[in-house]
Amino acid sequence: MRHFPNFLAAAAVAALTAFAPPMVQAETPPDTLIQAWAIDDIISLDPAEVFEFTASEILGNSYQGLVGYDVNNVEDIFGVLAESWTISDDGKTFSFTMRPGLKFASGNPITASDALFSLKRAIKLDKSPAFILTQFGFSGDNVDAMIRQTGDMSFEFEMDKAYAPTLVLYCLTATVGFIVDEKLAMEHEANGDFGYDWLKTNYAGSGAFTIREWRANEVVVLERNPNYGGPAPAMARAIYRHIPETATQRLLLEQGDIDIARNVGAEEIDALAANPDIVVESGVKGSIYYLGLNQKSEFLSKPEVRQAMKYLVDYATIADTIMKGKVKVHQAFLPMGFLGALGDTPFSLNVEKAKELLAAAGVPDGFTITMDTRNTNEITGIAQAIQQTMALAGINMELIPGDGQQTLTKYRARNHDIYIGRWGPDYQDPHTNADTFARNPNNADDAKSKPLAWRNAWDIPDMTAKADAAVLEADAGKRAQMYKDLQAEHQQTSPFVIMFQEIEVLARRKNVNGFVVGPSFNDNSFKAVTK
Repeated sequence: MRHFPNFLAAAAVAALTAFAPPMVQAETPPDTLIQAWAIDDIISLDPAEVFEFTASEILGNSYQGLVGYDVNNVEDIFGVLAESWTISDDGKTFSFTMRPGLKFASGNPITASDALFSLKRAIKLDKSPAFILTQFGFSGDNVDAMIRQTGDMSFEFEMDKAYAPTLVLYCLTATVGFIVDEKLAMEHEANGDFGYDWLKTNYAGSGAFTIREWRANEVVVLERNPNYGGPAPAMARAIYRHIPETATQRLLLEQGDIDIARNVGAEEIDALAANPDIVVESGVKGSIYYLGLNQKSEFLSKPEVRQAMKYLVDYATIADTIMKGKVKVHQAFLPMGFLGALGDTPFSLNVEKAKELLAAAGVPDGFTITMDTRNTNEITGIAQAIQQTMALAGINMELIPGDGQQTLTKYRARNHDIYIGRWGPDYQDPHTNADTFARNPNNADDAKSKPLAWRNAWDIPDMTAKADAAVLEADAGKRAQMYKDLQAEHQQTSPFVIMFQEIEVLARRKNVNGFVVGPSFNDNSFKAVTK
């Protein structure tokens, strides 16, 4: 991993110093954006592997995809690195033409070869987000034949079926579809890894900013990309500080030691909103808060137990107190705003109903179980509230705290009992969440596809077939109803206790303008920020 050069070290030290003396207002450097956020969920910086909120936002500001969309109107899809595309008569093949004259941050030209390399690389590496691409029939064995170059600046993307065109394009806006500098990555290739080991902690993109350094659980530093093809950012650099405590973020913001506080707790919102030097902003996200119940557990695999636990969460109280202003109660796997989203909320705290279900499951006195819990204030607060209400029916829930990387690694290996999670859509089509919450094509431990249903060992061939059918329905109205029916069934039978839809709240100094809160975290943008 690279280190700060002297000039950057000086800027960072100036930015990260302790509070100013009384009566003196601290200020961040005028050409540097400093954000405080809990960034312990970063596992990798490689677009082929990134699947977490913080890293997704970082990549959204440092890499580019073939296509993009208007964050205020996601139906408006446009070319980014791709200048244009056409679709074959049978609907299976997209032909892309790359935009001429663009460069990576390294200075290398962006060509069709880079696009092919990036897509094939993601499929062959087969990391967690690879399913976003492999769902179109690609595999490590066939991708060289199915994604092929047709000219220096053109290539074809041939699928196994005629999927909805918008689904294909939305999938290419996910971080796994971001384009990597082939020449630079392969300069760091080792043992056939396509530069993976190097790219976990380094950078080979073309976005508005370059990733200068990541120090785990400490800081991420980005610098303005001089070769960026769009308008140059006003900020010379952008720094994320790992400050998990919401009260500390508030204090740093009020003192002027940071420009934006990203983890604003419910107790801080009102106080910050009353400060004339601070602006509080919010935006509805597609992110869902949920509990994942591992079906390998002798208790959690009982249908009545799963149902009982859905009646042992005090949804309204958590939304109104611990998460005030930051979530709304939502109990279906599609967030509101997506085609076919279901707004029904059939569950509320009902201890007697839960006890009846536990008795029917043969565990009238309850049981003891563990829940892996990311140790941020909000997740811990939600987990403790759920722990208390579960205990009312005899379910003794032991919380196992850990940072984002620890809890995610355990969850991805399906070594948990219960996991309290937050899931954001990878793209703006309803299949993004159906594919992970309601689809599990292979429940074996060594399965290649590992969606959330797999992580929780939920074997659902019938529901998987319904999700597969919905993705091929051409009629939007019929397709929306298919997703509503799927969610209604999922609510009643799944090992997911879906609780809330996120409202992202941030607080900024009033002189900081231009931060964009998008529907997904990789849509959050600070390239237009001014101070």
